[in-house]
Amino acid sequence: MVKAVENLRKRKLTGGKRRPFRGRKACEADDYAFETAVGETISSPKRTRGGSLNFGLRYANKANVYDPSTSKTVKTDIVRVTANPANREYERRGVITRGATIETKLGKARVTSKPSDDGVVNGVLIK
Repeated sequence: MVKAVENLRKRKLTGGKRRPFRGRKACEADDYAFETAVGETISSPKRTRGGSLNFGLRYANKANVYDPSTSKTVKTDIVRVTANPANREYERRGVITRGATIETKLGKARVTSKPSDDGVVNGVLIK
């Protein structure tokens, strides 16, 4: 769902209705952000500048977790989101963003990637 053209909610001083004189150009296209949640992995394409595609995650159930003590990265299951400093509501809804703390089978990890932009969940194990 594409966002509407801005500044058209109010009426003119004369009482007339404001109407857009043109729609959006492709380079001005805007859409709502993906809010990656915990669930069976689903990625969706996003059109970028120049017509290329990026794939962002809608849902994720796996994470690449780096263990600093052993210097190893392991792909593990995500159990739930325990904390999200970006938004208190995201924590309740289980939305994964950069900086969120997730509970995995290896332990708690802090997310270092942007799942909605990068298409992958990377994290560092917290001791």
